[in-house]
Amino acid sequence: MKVRRVGLVAPSGFLPDPGIADRAASFFTQRGWQVCAGETVFARELRFAGPDELRAAELQRFATDRSLDLVVAARGGYGMSRLLDRLDFNAIRKAGRILVGYSDFTAFGLALLSRAGGISLQGPSAADFASPGDRELTLRSFFDAIETREVSIDFEADGPDVDVRGRLWGGNLSMLCALMGTPYLPRVRGGILFLEDVNEAAYRIERMLLQLLHAGILQRQRAVVLGDFSPIPGMPNDNGFDLAAVVGHLRSMLVTPVLTGLPFGHGARRVTLPIGAAGRLQARAGRASLSFRGHPVLK
Repeated sequence: MKVRRVGLVAPSGFLPDPGIADRAASFFTQRGWQVCAGETVFARELRFAGPDELRAAELQRFATDRSLDLVVAARGGYGMSRLLDRLDFNAIRKAGRILVGYSDFTAFGLALLSRAGGISLQGPSAADFASPGDRELTLRSFFDAIETREVSIDFEADGPDVDVRGRLWGGNLSMLCALMGTPYLPRVRGGILFLEDVNEAAYRIERMLLQLLHAGILQRQRAVVLGDFSPIPGMPNDNGFDLAAVVGHLRSMLVTPVLTGLPFGHGARRVTLPIGAAGRLQARAGRASLSFRGHPVLK
């Protein structure tokens, strides 16, 4: 039987605790996988996991290494934006590896879709594999995604009844907004857009959502699905202005249905979702199902 191989790479921020990589490696080796950890996993330069040249070269090498079945971004942070113009996205797409990360890694997934039509996954980082005990949903959803050609995720949702199909895409809201006006943001029409963020005040979340609205991006989608935004720091002058108020105002301005409740964000409970795969969203009476297919899976 073929031995699976996973590569751990840190294309953005450095790992504050290098032991996370060791514990993540142990998780995979106990399951019979071989682990290849890149130099960036243990490197530090300023806030980054090594200099830009190292991080870009290592991500390119891991993402095109056909001996690897899976490549996991060890963490997010900040730094992927500095690498986008250094990467050969066509070569990465042709290699067909399963590439997974979230938060700052959203920039890579969106750029891969925009520049080469490639599909990546928003899912666990090294820390999730290093602490599997409190991340049962996260890991179960991840392995379902990489082992199953068609995945369905059920969740409690708030919003209108819908049944729509379209390209599933999105990720971290801040990163999506940061790519607007660049060649790295895909122009998706008729899609299902999923969004999350962390440590952003309610007014900042609304400001970013309105930026997408005023740019015409939200209107071009069949549905917008909001995940977890906690923690949302309160501001002294919020006066009751919270995420519910943000969602209510967005719905008042937008014909596109907006649903909330997707278990996707920075917390311990996080489903794995593809950027670029074919999706279907069904919701009725407070229950929703988000399914997708066409994403890369283990062969």
